[in-house]
Amino acid sequence: MQDHQDHAALAEIELCGELMIAASAAEGPLSAARIDEVLRRAACELDDVPGPAR
Repeated sequence: MQDHQDHAALAEIELCGELMIAASAAEGPLSAARIDEVLRRAACELDDVPGPAR
């Protein structure tokens, strides 16, 4: 159970990091559409990374 929680926490940290990178590169606030785009792309990349064995 702990491995799953660790994996989920790391995934959330990765998504937040991607949002911070996008926000720092933007000239103004991120639109809801841009946030969705960043999160979808990051989630797809995370899906390609093998998680812990269950």
